[in-house]
Amino acid sequence: MLDLTYDTPTPKTIAGAKHDWELVIGMEVHAQVSSNAKLFSAASTTFGAEPNNNVSFVDAAMPGMLPTINEYCVEQAVRTGLGLKAAINLTSAFDRKNYFYPDLPQGYQISQLYHPIVGEGEVLVEMGDGKARLVRVERIHLEQDAGKSIHDMDPNMSFVDLNRTGVALMEIVSRPDIRGPEEAAAYLAKLRQILRYLGTCNGDMQSGAMRADVNVSVCRPGQYEKYHATQDFSHLGTRCEIKNMNSMRFIQAAIDVEARRQIGIIEAGGTIDQETRLYDADKNETRSMRSKEEAHDYRYFPDPDLLPLVIEQAWVDDIGANLPELPDAKKTRFMADFGLSDYDASVLTADLDSAGYFEAVAAGRDGKTAANWVINELFGRLKKDECDITDSPVSPAQLGSVIDLIASDAISGKIAKDLFEIVYTEGGDPAQIVEARGMKQVTDTGAIEAAVDEIIAANPDQVAKAQENPKLAGWFVGQVMKATGGKANPKAVNQLVAQKLKG
Repeated sequence: MLDLTYDTPTPKTIAGAKHDWELVIGMEVHAQVSSNAKLFSAASTTFGAEPNNNVSFVDAAMPGMLPTINEYCVEQAVRTGLGLKAAINLTSAFDRKNYFYPDLPQGYQISQLYHPIVGEGEVLVEMGDGKARLVRVERIHLEQDAGKSIHDMDPNMSFVDLNRTGVALMEIVSRPDIRGPEEAAAYLAKLRQILRYLGTCNGDMQSGAMRADVNVSVCRPGQYEKYHATQDFSHLGTRCEIKNMNSMRFIQAAIDVEARRQIGIIEAGGTIDQETRLYDADKNETRSMRSKEEAHDYRYFPDPDLLPLVIEQAWVDDIGANLPELPDAKKTRFMADFGLSDYDASVLTADLDSAGYFEAVAAGRDGKTAANWVINELFGRLKKDECDITDSPVSPAQLGSVIDLIASDAISGKIAKDLFEIVYTEGGDPAQIVEARGMKQVTDTGAIEAAVDEIIAANPDQVAKAQENPKLAGWFVGQVMKATGGKANPKAVNQLVAQKLKG
């Protein structure tokens, strides 16, 4: 956790016709393991390949083809667990989940139910204004993904693409600790950030590399606290699972509409059926998909083709010793080392590329100044152009040079913005551009004084007003800056104007 004190946010409350209700949310996040090969075969995991190009004999369930565990996928799961401060189980096992998947040729899914690779962990979800929710992770297990059925290519037939079949997934299961739609989106965003830092999942929700099943229930105020004290689920309402969500915005909308649906049913005297539902974004409603299965409905049993997975503590320790600096630790360090605010540090550590860019700019320079330029000028311009930090036309060295020119009084802040625009659109060395285009700040007090005298002499009425109200001195500063093309040293101009107006 961060070395800062956080308050727990207030649960989301929805007013029903009769009572107030609180939301209780748990999430099952499916994160595709970053690996070149699948979980049980050497077939490629490259996204966007032609249909059925990334399919091995194992994926196609050809007779006699047996699965072989991909050690790197196991390592990635362990790395993820360690990144979430979770317990690593040195012995785990794979089970067969017997459920009809039209796009899994073997007729069952290989997953982990009874003995997952990773045990309990946690994710600290910051909500702003000094508030954060600690969400407990119940488990992480490895399983294979299914393929994709395609129903819109022919009016009479369905097609299947098996490219994703067998791709390794980590299912990250949270406890029902999330208390509102915004918290759910923030939890998923924080989890994605951690996985990207670890390099265990790219977090691309558009390509299906990360998606979430969201369990939603409602309860009366005070009931959740009873559950948390006893871990007795009877204090909570019946949950419904919203399946395959891959949009932060839609997750929030789906939770809200599902909670209101449940409240309406309960207050009308009905009961909630535990079931799996789908969210229809066009109609902004959830609809029933199937009744919620229990473990026995899937007829889980240990996979006879895969031996129990046994790993050594020394191997786990070696993975842990080589973990990268994670978001919370990096944010804390940025605040301590560079004197940044909580907000600025959060923005700069949102992803690894942004954090790395900032550190390169801030090296040997004032951290707050570097942060202001990276966040306000660079990020603002990149957002306007819909570009990512990795596509920035301004390198850290170039932006650092602009900051150095300001610090040395070679240019003013106003000129620096003009210089940034030139570097952004045309490129080049900032120091050379300043020299070549005559952008250097005027620091000669004699020249500045002459400009001040000229402005004062030409505006006697304004002088009289400024002498009565010193706040009007800013008008003279602006006129001098205008007369010198913005090149005069602002500090020197302010001093001379104040001195001259005093007489």
